[in-house]
Amino acid sequence: MAAQKYTGGCQCGAVRYEVTMELGEVLACNCSRCGKLGSLLAFAPAANFRLLSGEGKMTTYKFNKHVIDHLFCATCGIQSFARGKTPNGEMVAINARCLDDVDPLALVVKQVDGRSL
Repeated sequence: MAAQKYTGGCQCGAVRYEVTMELGEVLACNCSRCGKLGSLLAFAPAANFRLLSGEGKMTTYKFNKHVIDHLFCATCGIQSFARGKTPNGEMVAINARCLDDVDPLALVVKQVDGRSL
């Protein structure tokens, strides 16, 4: 599947972004955070992500190893993306459920056992 440009954001519309990535497979993690949120995660290099609005309207939560900025809208509480670093550079984890015009039920989902990591 080729990379494509997507738009997305939170429920109330305060946080909006665009990202270019492949959306072939998403991850469903069962760690204490993802399991409760129900996020379906897709990853993109930070250079492929552009925040359109909401920089001052988000709150950051860090847990476990404190290496990922879990950003959520301070108004509606939705976490539409997170920022972090990998050995290959900065990345953005996109919650595919928050992408415009993407049906989460049509995505290929890979289960990840984050609880055991």
